[in-house]
Amino acid sequence: MKILIKNLTFDCIIGILDFERKTVQKVVIDISFKYDYKNKKEFIDYSQISKSVEKIMKKKKFKLLEEAIIHIEQNLFKKYKIKKLKLKISKPDILTNCIVSLKNK
Repeated sequence: MKILIKNLTFDCIIGILDFERKTVQKVVIDISFKYDYKNKKEFIDYSQISKSVEKIMKKKKFKLLEEAIIHIEQNLFKKYKIKKLKLKISKPDILTNCIVSLKNK
């Protein structure tokens, strides 16, 4: 099976610039991964994944997108039997003429 979570959107502190450390900004996260589904006892609750990622981002207040992706990867691999995890974090409002994003793969 493959789970896709697209456009998980919320506000948090992220970035290295002075104003980014003081004011929340919008982030948009896309997550996808595969897992083996054998029965209903082994399903992965995508709502829990979404809540967990949002909680991590808000609590940790990462300076770099790279740090956020690495931390989220480690957390999800530790909690769930998943494979081929892909993460993309976007900061749609940081620049006026584009959307800045970082992907792990």
